[in-house]
Amino acid sequence: MSIPLLCIALLALLNIGLAFTVSSYRSKDNVIFGYSEDPENTLYKAVRAHGNTAEYVPILALLIYILGQFPETTWVLWCMILVTFFRYLAAMGILFAKTLAKPNPMRFVGALGTYITGFALCAALLLRALNV
Repeated sequence: MSIPLLCIALLALLNIGLAFTVSSYRSKDNVIFGYSEDPENTLYKAVRAHGNTAEYVPILALLIYILGQFPETTWVLWCMILVTFFRYLAAMGILFAKTLAKPNPMRFVGALGTYITGFALCAALLLRALNV
């Protein structure tokens, strides 16, 4: 099993799944364009979850793909797994929150975890580039 490819597939699935969710809510609510910016609106939360995911998934998938081309060290593999988990957690924290107007622990942990593991993946790539 290839952990890097599995993580990339799961990140892509998250992004495409959230896009489908937005389309489903648009269809259900008969909204072709735009959305209400009500922080409790289901379509608004779906759009934010998808938009937030779409901001992170491309660069994370690229980092994971490039690092996956080299012999994998345990800490880098764990960062790949964790960053994928944290992206799902952040999306769930947006989708399942009662309102986006208040802080949500799931969203906070997902975002913080994404930053930490994302920076770690950047560091791993920099170390590779410098042959360290």
